[in-house]
Amino acid sequence: MNTVAAIEPAHAAAQRLRERAFRGATFAAALLVLALLGGVAISLLVGAWPAFSHFGLEFLTREVWNPVTDQYGALAPIYGTLVTSFLALLLAIPVSFGIAIFLTELAPVWLKRPVGVAFVLAPILQRHVQPWLIDWLGPLPLIGRLFQGPPYGIGVLTASFVLAIMVIPFISAVMRDVFETVPDVLKESGYGLGATTWEVIWQVVVPYARGGIIGGIMLGLGRALGETMAVTFVIGNAHRIGSSLLAPGTTISASIANEFAEAVGALYTSSLIALGALLFLITFTVIAAARLMLMRLERKALSNV
Repeated sequence: MNTVAAIEPAHAAAQRLRERAFRGATFAAALLVLALLGGVAISLLVGAWPAFSHFGLEFLTREVWNPVTDQYGALAPIYGTLVTSFLALLLAIPVSFGIAIFLTELAPVWLKRPVGVAFVLAPILQRHVQPWLIDWLGPLPLIGRLFQGPPYGIGVLTASFVLAIMVIPFISAVMRDVFETVPDVLKESGYGLGATTWEVIWQVVVPYARGGIIGGIMLGLGRALGETMAVTFVIGNAHRIGSSLLAPGTTISASIANEFAEAVGALYTSSLIALGALLFLITFTVIAAARLMLMRLERKALSNV
C-alpha cells in the first residue's frame, strides 16, 4: 500500500508534465501557422505596394491591362475568378449532392466504390453545347446576352465546366462522409413513422449534416478560387469583361501563371503580386465567412435542442 501510494503521485506528476508539454507543442504549432500566414500576407503587401500606391483604388476598378504602357487594373481577373467559381459551384453542388446521397442512401454495396470519369471538354462544347446555347438561349430576354457570340470552345463557361468537374470529387466526398455520420437510429425512426426515403433524406439526413454540407461546399469554392493551370488552358486569357459567358476571359491565378515569369519592370511585377494579394484576401474572406456561417448554424441548432 505504501509503495502504491508513493508511485501514484509520481505517475500523476509525470502525466501532468506530458500534458503540459503536449499543450505547449500544439500552441506553438498554432502560433507557427499564424506566423506563416502573417508572413505571407506581409510579403504580398510589400510586393504589391508599388502598384497600389501608383494606381490607388482605381487598380480594383480598372479593366485595362497593358504592359506596353504600364497601365494595369484588376477588375477583369477579379470578375473572371468570381464568375467561374460561382458557375462551377452552381454546376457542381447538385451533382455532388446527388452522388453523395446515392452512395450513402440508395446505391447497392457493390456500387459503392471510386469511379473515375475523364472529359475532352473544349471541342465538345464548341461543336455541340455552345451552338445549342446560342440558338435557344441567346434570343431570350434578360439572360440572352449571356449566351451570345461565336462558339469559341474556350471561354468563361468552359472554364466553369472544368472547375465544376474538378471540385465535384471534393464536395461529394465530404458530403458522403458527413451523410455516413448520421446515426442509423434517426433514419430508422423516420422509416418507423412511415416516412419515405425522400422524406428521410430531406427531413433527417440533410438537417443533421447541414454544417458538413456547407463545409464541403466551401472546400470546393476554395479549390475553384485557386485553380490555375486547368483554367489557364481553357478560359482564353483575355483581360476584358465580356457580357457573354462564351467569350474569353481571365482569372487572377491564370494571369499570374501566364505573365509572372515574363514580367519586366517593377510596376508590372508589383501589379501581378497585387493580384496575388487580392486572391489571398478573397480566399481568406470566403473561409472566414464560411466559418462564421457554421458557428451560427451550430448555435441555432443548440438553441433548438
